[in-house]
Amino acid sequence: MVTEELVRGILTDVLDPEIQIDIVNLGMVYRIDISEDGKYVKVVMTLTTMGCPLFDDIKEQVIEKIQGLPGVEKVDVELTFDPPWDKEMMSEEAKLVFKYLF
Repeated sequence: MVTEELVRGILTDVLDPEIQIDIVNLGMVYRIDISEDGKYVKVVMTLTTMGCPLFDDIKEQVIEKIQGLPGVEKVDVELTFDPPWDKEMMSEEAKLVFKYLF
């Protein structure tokens, strides 16, 4: 059965190409909706900066990872900037890494 926890877990393999921290710990994944039968998954996410040219790469990775889960037939990724991303959305682990990188 596909669960939000499972989806979040596999999305930790998707790294922001510029920062090299995963999109979950960066706080970029706002919501995950899963149909009752587990065949459809929708991810609502943001980017660390508006107009980031790397969204298509990130989106492809998100779709590829989720479609690899048993039973998933369709994946949609919705981009939103409401609310805008902020460093405070990061996990404590990501904040620590971010602090040492930048």
